[in-house]
Amino acid sequence: MSFSIADKQDTIVALATPQGIGAIAVIRLSGSKAIELVNEVFYGKDLSKQESHTIHFGTIRDEDKIIDEVLVSLFIAPKSFTKENVVEISTHGSSYIINRVLKLFLKKGARLAKPGEFTQRAFLNGQFDLAQAEAVADLIHADSESSHSAALNQMRGGFSSEIQELRQKLIHFASMIELELDFGEEDVEFASRDELRELVERLLRVVEELILSFDLGNVIKNGVPTVIAGKPNAGKSTLLNALLKEEKAIVSDIAGTTRDFIEDEININGVIFRFIDTAGLRETTDTIEAIGVSRTQEKMKTASLILYLFDLGDTDLIEINGDVNKLENLGVPFVKVANKIDKAKPDLIAELKSIHPDTLFISAKNQEHLEDLKAKLLELVNLDKFKTGNTVVTNIRHYDSLIKTRDSLLDIIHGIETEVTNDFVAMDIRRSLHFLGEITGEITTDDLLANIFSKFCIGK
Repeated sequence: MSFSIADKQDTIVALATPQGIGAIAVIRLSGSKAIELVNEVFYGKDLSKQESHTIHFGTIRDEDKIIDEVLVSLFIAPKSFTKENVVEISTHGSSYIINRVLKLFLKKGARLAKPGEFTQRAFLNGQFDLAQAEAVADLIHADSESSHSAALNQMRGGFSSEIQELRQKLIHFASMIELELDFGEEDVEFASRDELRELVERLLRVVEELILSFDLGNVIKNGVPTVIAGKPNAGKSTLLNALLKEEKAIVSDIAGTTRDFIEDEININGVIFRFIDTAGLRETTDTIEAIGVSRTQEKMKTASLILYLFDLGDTDLIEINGDVNKLENLGVPFVKVANKIDKAKPDLIAELKSIHPDTLFISAKNQEHLEDLKAKLLELVNLDKFKTGNTVVTNIRHYDSLIKTRDSLLDIIHGIETEVTNDFVAMDIRRSLHFLGEITGEITTDDLLANIFSKFCIGK
């Protein structure tokens, strides 16, 4: 998807509410002729004489046929989302009415909007920068309190303001060094190398912090892939059902019942956890079960978190220690969960508390101590930094640009240390500015914009 200059001059129209039958639907137009086109088919007040941010009742007609009674909302440029004339028409939610109204505006000269075209026009017209535009899509798809807060913070410029501040400071030094290049034959220094190094080191600390925040940001945006693993009959499916409060997985006393993985989500205090119930880990001659065990091992390697269940009624300390050693070698954070406390021997519980004091003791069947388990999961996710208002990176594109920015900043420091010529220092600064500019949209390409906005829904 690409946008030409002609595209940007068109008046566009699209359904802004989800497809399907509902009480109302909102049809949105944007462009220089938006008010004019609606005025041609709207019977009520003369919209061309009304003020911005007003709502008007009337009918939409195709010649002498009434299509629907509607409310028309006016947003006159530049006081609109796109900074163009925008009209939003609230109709009844019949698919027949929606299609009739859309066809009517197409006949009058409007064009169907492309995915994300309203938001792209807002970006191109200076309503907000590219990072804020991307946050609009994140806000629409937010399905938890934490993802909503992260998207809202970014849309309001929290992330962008930090990047802009960094970039402006670096631009100042770039201009000073470029000035030195103009006086190449004279021994002049407009930009102190010590001050430049100090600035770059400060920038590096901020960039590194933003890079490190991506792990948390990814969790906030996409949820925490959490594998429930353990030996057969450890109670993995029972635990999943207890957490979800529904019979999602088959529970049986027969070992090896779960042969593939079952996945579902749960919202714990605003954080989405994607729980994956897996096949029991054991040696087996059953071909199908063996495939399930192999998939479990692969899921464990790629998980963000593992809940490893021990059956307290059918295990011993030696076996538990062996499993813990294997988990530690995986390098994935894990929680030791001792299940079936009602069947446990007191000596085993005492030994576990002594050797593995971070073990959680639960009964999935009786739903005992599940709140302790949820609290432990939240503790491991560690949202404290996010809740204090610190900027968190949630977008993989921003993360990639920050990595490239960091590498370029390190090149600047290396250049200062090795006393390279000004033109090489200037080149590394320009590279850093370029990658920071990619985040906020000072540096863009048509392909980049097309890729970003094509992922938006039509009408946004």
